[in-house]
Amino acid sequence: MSQNIIPCQFILSIKQKKKIKEWIYHKPEIHHAVKFLSEVFQIQITSDPDVVKGFERDSSNIPGNAEILCYPINEEESAVILTYCQNAKIPLTIAAGRTNLNGSATPNGGMVMSIEKMTHPEPQLDLNAQCITSPVGIYLEDMRNIVLKESQNKLHFPVDPTSRREAMIGGVVSCNASGFVPGPAGAMRYWTESLDFLTAGGYKITCKRGQYISKNGEFILDFPDGQVKWKVLTYPRPDIKNASGPYSDENGILDLVDFLVGSEGIFGLITMATFRLKVTPEEYLDLFFTLPSEKNAVQFHNYMQKYFDGDLSQLTALEYFGFNCQNYMDHKEKLFQSDLEVGVYLQKPLYDQKVEDVAENWLKILKLSNCGIKENSILLLNNPQDKQTFFESRHSMPANALEKTQQLDTWSILTDTIVPPENFQEFLDSSHDLLQKSEIEYLLFGHLGDCHLHFHFIPTQDQQPKALEIYQKIVRKSAELGGVYSAEHGTGKRKQIDFIECFGNKGVEQVRTSKATLDPHFLLNRGNIIAAS
Repeated sequence: MSQNIIPCQFILSIKQKKKIKEWIYHKPEIHHAVKFLSEVFQIQITSDPDVVKGFERDSSNIPGNAEILCYPINEEESAVILTYCQNAKIPLTIAAGRTNLNGSATPNGGMVMSIEKMTHPEPQLDLNAQCITSPVGIYLEDMRNIVLKESQNKLHFPVDPTSRREAMIGGVVSCNASGFVPGPAGAMRYWTESLDFLTAGGYKITCKRGQYISKNGEFILDFPDGQVKWKVLTYPRPDIKNASGPYSDENGILDLVDFLVGSEGIFGLITMATFRLKVTPEEYLDLFFTLPSEKNAVQFHNYMQKYFDGDLSQLTALEYFGFNCQNYMDHKEKLFQSDLEVGVYLQKPLYDQKVEDVAENWLKILKLSNCGIKENSILLLNNPQDKQTFFESRHSMPANALEKTQQLDTWSILTDTIVPPENFQEFLDSSHDLLQKSEIEYLLFGHLGDCHLHFHFIPTQDQQPKALEIYQKIVRKSAELGGVYSAEHGTGKRKQIDFIECFGNKGVEQVRTSKATLDPHFLLNRGNIIAAS
C-alpha cells in the first residue's frame, strides 16, 4: 500500500557527523576539504588544477569552474561528501559521463563529484522478475550488454540514446534520457522500477514504484529528528515525450520514482537503480524509404498512429531525415536512391515471425498510406552491414553539422522542441518560415514517431544574434501549441529561459520551493533548471 511519508535514514554515524562539523568549524575554507576527506575518510580527492580542469565542461561546452574534484566509490563516501558540502556551504556538482548538451554537469564553482568509480556491486540480473539492478557509475551500453549476455539474448533493455556508450546509468536516469522508441516506453522513467537516493544533506531514501505517492501536493520527509513537508510540482505537464524539468502533476499526485527521474540532480544523488526489462524480439524489420515532401512525412506519421491505434511504441523506431540532411549525411547515395528530399526509417520488432514472412505485407501497408511512397524507393535493411550503414548515416548528420560550425568559429544551435501531433505541421511550417527568411543555414532531422524533430542551425558569426532570437521564437511557438522546449536533452543551465517560456515564473517558484526543502542554500547542481540565486 502506498503512502506519502518517506523514511530518511542518515547512514553516517553520529561520530562521523561530529567530526565533519568540528573540522568545518575550525577550517571552513574549501581548500581544507582535501586534507580532511582524504585522510579521515580515505576519499580520492584532488585540487590539482590540471586534473580539475578536465571536468569544467561537459558536452554542452559551456564554460564552468571548480576548485576540487572527488571520486567516491560507494554510498557512504557519497554521503560524507554531500554532508560536508552542505555544512561547509560548498557548491557541489555531480558528474557522470558528461554527455549532456545543456550543461547539467558543468560546475558552478566549488567541488565536482564524479560517480565514475561507483561501479559496485556489479549489476544483478533477476531473470524471474525480468529486472536488473545496477550501480550508477557503469555505462548504459555495458548494462545493456550484460542483460543480453546473462539472459542469453532472451531479455534486453530497450532505451538506446545515441550517447549510450559514453553515458553512465546515473546520468541517463537523472536526465530521463530517451532513444528511438516512440512514446513513454522510449525513455528511462518508463522502465525505472526502484531507486536508492541520497538527499543533498546525505540522508538515504529507498523507493520502489508505487511505494510513495504524494498526497495533497506533498510528501512528508521523515528525518531522524522530525518530519518536513516536501511540496511536489503542480504546473501543467503536456502528455507527450518530455524532458523539461522534474515531473509534475496538476492534481499534486505523483510517484516518488517519477519525481526523481529526470530531476537533473537538483534534489540529490541517485546511487542505485533497478530497471524492468523487455523480452527480446526474434528479429526486426528495418525499412528505409523516401517521400516527396515533409507534408507527406507528417501524413505518414498520422497514418501510422491510426494503424497502431495510437500506440506507436509498437515500433522501435520511426526516424525522419528532412530539409538539407543529405548535404550533411555520410552514405547518402546508399539510402537516397532517388532525387526525393525526405527519408523515413521504420523498425518493427517481430515476435514469432520472420522478416521474409512480413516484408511483402509491409510493402503493401506503406503503399496504402497514399503518402507518395514508391516501391522502388523502399530499402529493406536486412543484414548487419546495411544496418551499420544506416546508423553511421544517422549519427553523421549532427557530427558533420557541428564540424561546419567549428570551421565557421560560430555556435551550434539545436532545438529539442516537441508538440502534440495535431499541431505538428503548423509548428514545422512556422519554424521553416522563420529560418528561411533569416537565410541561416540549417537542417532538420529527428524522431518522427514523437513529432520531435531537431532544427540544427549553422549560423555565420554575423548571424549569431539572429539565430538566438529565432531559437527563442521557436521555443515560444512550441509552448503556444501545447508542447515543450525539451523532449530528450533536459534543461541544464543552458535552457533556464526556455523553462520560463514553457512553465512561467509560477513553475520556477515551485521548483525553487521544492529544491529549498532539501537544499536550502542551493549548493547541489546549482544552476540546473532554475537560476541559483
